[in-house]
Amino acid sequence: MSAGRDLLARVWTELDPDARILDDVVDASVSVPLPSRLSTGELAWSSVAAATLAAGGHPSSLDPDRIAVAYRSDRVLTIDGAAPPVWSPFSGFWRTADGWIRTHGNYPHHAAGLRRGLHLSEKADAEQVRAALADRESTEVIAAIVSARGLAVPVLPEDPARDAARRRTPLLDIRRIEGRTGPRHDAPGVGPLPLDGIRVLDLTRVIAGPVCTRTLALLGADVLRIDPPALSEPEWQHLDTGHGKRSALLDARSERIHELLAEADAVVLGYRPAALDRLGLGIDALQHRYPGLVVAQLSAWGTDVPDRAGFDSLVQAEYGIALVESPDGERPGALPAQALDHSAGYLLAAAVTTLLRRRALEGGSWSVRTSLRRVAAELLGMPRREEPAPEVTIDLPQHTVRFLVEGSELQTARAAIPGVEFAAPRPWGRDQPRW
Repeated sequence: MSAGRDLLARVWTELDPDARILDDVVDASVSVPLPSRLSTGELAWSSVAAATLAAGGHPSSLDPDRIAVAYRSDRVLTIDGAAPPVWSPFSGFWRTADGWIRTHGNYPHHAAGLRRGLHLSEKADAEQVRAALADRESTEVIAAIVSARGLAVPVLPEDPARDAARRRTPLLDIRRIEGRTGPRHDAPGVGPLPLDGIRVLDLTRVIAGPVCTRTLALLGADVLRIDPPALSEPEWQHLDTGHGKRSALLDARSERIHELLAEADAVVLGYRPAALDRLGLGIDALQHRYPGLVVAQLSAWGTDVPDRAGFDSLVQAEYGIALVESPDGERPGALPAQALDHSAGYLLAAAVTTLLRRRALEGGSWSVRTSLRRVAAELLGMPRREEPAPEVTIDLPQHTVRFLVEGSELQTARAAIPGVEFAAPRPWGRDQPRW
């Protein structure tokens, strides 16, 4: 059995007690061209395959090149023919006196926190950051950056025992609460698409959560994304993952959020679990207040560290992936895509789609949790290679689509799930917070 199909079988066992659907999924070699030492291509295939199965499709129709382009969508994105700057100069690996650290500064407030932690001016550039880090020890400098509300983690080797323990927990932690379903749709799929008629409230940001809700919109759901008015989203990031969703601005403390939740079938949460709990938007509070609501929660580090912010690149660095993928045995490397993000998104979409169906059949309230750290542990337990396979040339025009968004021509990756096509993204924050 290939690594990809083995993972798909285990994921489906968590999603649905009836595993007969896997009987005719051929045990064939999976070759998604995402070259790395770790099984990135197999992880990508199994994640998209899970979402495809949940939508009623079959993994045999998946196109490996299409999956690879979808996972690297930021590399094919153009706006009016130009590729946007995806990474901030304040995001990356930095050498310290005793090793390496990884920072994330794509959001202005995180870049500002990095500079404050290093006692640099607001106009300091990347070279000044590099100089400020070179003679300081990693633990000291990380503590200073984090205390200033920046984001930094150590680049560490993998810990096989820790990762094995993490793999003994569910990749998709699904729970059901007995009780009434509440005034929601009896079943998804009132139209030609699997999720026609379903309402999904999207409280997520930054790749993983938006990939999940973009997939739910692709499958027919009415997805309304809500963002805080004071925290703008980089245009490229929203356009890369905003397909088919409406986008509105609303304070999470507003009563309007609860009015929207009262009429939703599912909500996807992508903010820090502790922050959501403080707002009364954690899983327990939502399931108590809204019987029958399907709640999906994604975090970077897991619910055992509920107040810690993080991103795919930081999890890769701290959990050993960066050193496994080192190009020379000394400098840290990275996966060929933000694969933890994308895989978590597709797996969560598979879970939401399946749980909506199970709610209709079995009643009750359902929740599902996963984290980038849990996906990382899964990847680190899969087979690996001595060296990455060589890059392959992909015919990109077959796997991209163009939209006109507010007068700008947008090129993005096409949907990895076969048989359905994305609708255009809406401009960020331009819709009203209503169904």
